[in-house]
Amino acid sequence: MDHLYRRGIQNGLTIKKLNRHQLSEMEPNVRGVEAIKVPSAGIVNYQQVSYKIADLIRKQSGDVRCGETVQTITEQTDRITVETDQHTFNGRFLINCAGLHSDRIAYLAGYFIDVQIVPFRGEYYKLKPEKRHLVRNLIYPVPNPDFPFLGVHFTRMIDGEVEAGPNAVLSFKREGYAFTDWDRKDIWDVFRYKGFWHLARKYMREGVSEMARSLSKKKFVSELQKLIPDIQSDDVIPGGAGVRAQALRSDGTLVDDFEIIHGKRSLHVCNAPSPAATASLEIGKEVVRQMMVKEPVW
Repeated sequence: MDHLYRRGIQNGLTIKKLNRHQLSEMEPNVRGVEAIKVPSAGIVNYQQVSYKIADLIRKQSGDVRCGETVQTITEQTDRITVETDQHTFNGRFLINCAGLHSDRIAYLAGYFIDVQIVPFRGEYYKLKPEKRHLVRNLIYPVPNPDFPFLGVHFTRMIDGEVEAGPNAVLSFKREGYAFTDWDRKDIWDVFRYKGFWHLARKYMREGVSEMARSLSKKKFVSELQKLIPDIQSDDVIPGGAGVRAQALRSDGTLVDDFEIIHGKRSLHVCNAPSPAATASLEIGKEVVRQMMVKEPVW
């Protein structure tokens, strides 16, 4: 926690350390010895943000196409061509921010990078309405420096709901938001990748624990009780799930920073770690800056 505090100060955040008494005043149901208060922390309804961005793009004569699969990408001296299963697009420059499929888009453009996306599904529970008072703010544990995932936490949403989670289990489909979702190609790509087996050997015990929490509500609740002891199994109901596009190198190293690859007429964002959605506008500015530095005539 001291390390997180120092990093926050170095990055110009206005933060404050809380002792046990101050923590209890702010979050009376949380068990802890110390905490860091981050007043600038917040959440957004990102679905609404996405709709607004799409609307702004259309108002500036842009196009938003959904449900098309990219099949080929060809870079030439004066243009780049993208062929999908429905259309052919010609342009001056390509920006790849394809998330769960960003590595595959980079490969289609001819860039064989030492990074592959391995999908991990994060499963959530929600507090029942009568138990939402147990959480006043966003509550996070101190992360385990020996494990790449944050661990379960509590998030008070804009509509008043409180999410609890997630765990982190290997997804058998890149867009596999349900436990039963699977895709043969996605599974094959994971299990034939030597970086995955390096990772699995290193974090075998933690991975088994995450899977156990996925299969057992009792174990999941036990993890929640480390932060809020008063929570019981009857207080939570199943919530949604998300899939983390975890970039992994062939030696098993997790990419925990931005991975941006420059092509001849393309730029590939192959890793954008959390909170990439919340910070998307600033990330977009940096992507454009890098594109302009590479070739100002765009």
